[in-house]
Amino acid sequence: MTLGHDVTGIADWLIDGARSAPTPDAILEQMCERVVALGIPVWRAAIFIRTLHPQVMGRRLEWREGVGVAIGEASYAVFDTEQFRGSPVARVYRDARKLRVRLDDTGLAEFPQLDELRAGGGTDYLAFPVVFSNGEVHVATWTTRYPGGFTDRQLAALDRLTGPLSRLAEAYALRRTAVNLLDTYVGREAGVRIIAGQIRPGFTETIRAAIWLSDMRGFTALADRIAPASLIALLNRYFECQVPAILRHGGEVLKFMGDGLLAIFPLSEDADPAGVCQKALATANETRAAIAALADWPDSDETSGPRFGLALHVGELLYGNIGAANRLDFTCIGPAVNLTARLEGLAGRLGRSTVLSAEFARHCGAEIVPLGDFALAGFRAAVPAFGLADESP
Repeated sequence: MTLGHDVTGIADWLIDGARSAPTPDAILEQMCERVVALGIPVWRAAIFIRTLHPQVMGRRLEWREGVGVAIGEASYAVFDTEQFRGSPVARVYRDARKLRVRLDDTGLAEFPQLDELRAGGGTDYLAFPVVFSNGEVHVATWTTRYPGGFTDRQLAALDRLTGPLSRLAEAYALRRTAVNLLDTYVGREAGVRIIAGQIRPGFTETIRAAIWLSDMRGFTALADRIAPASLIALLNRYFECQVPAILRHGGEVLKFMGDGLLAIFPLSEDADPAGVCQKALATANETRAAIAALADWPDSDETSGPRFGLALHVGELLYGNIGAANRLDFTCIGPAVNLTARLEGLAGRLGRSTVLSAEFARHCGAEIVPLGDFALAGFRAAVPAFGLADESP
């Protein structure tokens, strides 16, 4: 192998933002290719970055010579396993120090997690702490199959890249964390708009959408009877029956309001509402069945009736920033949302799980039945409402 191991050019490329590589996986791939081109015999390289996400502990990007980069995610359950806690990556997380394991030492058995690398011909394994500016420790690893492992000069060259790689990894990790948090707390589409800079107070746009507004029946009575921890657990199971189905059918969850949930199924500018309304109705049927199937629902005076109430409407609404100064909410308002709220209340009075507006019902089929015209607060004329044919009060 050549002895030209000056990685200054690679370090400068990282410091400059690795502009030729637009994504983290491309950065890892190009960095490894440049390292190998200098004569450093890297076979595999990986970086492990923890993140803020309700279900994902972190991401793993791994480059393999001749294969490219693979991206994986690890759950919190993986982080708690004995296999992970005893791994070299966990050791570096804990100690924030470099770790070297000679894989060609047949008598070494400290890290069985590296057996796959040994079996593939690996001879040397290096794990470096990737330290962010706030002190967080993440991990990068390098593996070779070269006889005798890495030389001292190669070790020093790879060590030289750790600082620039850490700064660039932190920049991408912060952006991913911001996206994860916005996706988690305001929804994917709202998060995209916020990241794009739509954060000024009063920024709104008029959109068309099918509107979903639901709440839990008997919530106030339940909150008065069961322990707070049990109530939160029930709410989480209840929302779990709705949110995945809403997202799966193209909807966006905008807000949780106690036991209430506001979501929209956006329509493109010239789209026929029928398709979106059918998706929203399919979501409603899935949700109704899932909530009815919850086996540990607390007994209440309303046990024999629907466990949740839902109103569906389709129309125009204002979508954007609402609030004051430094505290904004990205949500939707307008007469269409007001009508949906009134219809949701009507569902409870009628003893039905689902009530539809006339605008929504006209895009549905025979499964919809008229319920009559009703006086609703804030509306001068009686408002027609529709229900599901297979649901009797």
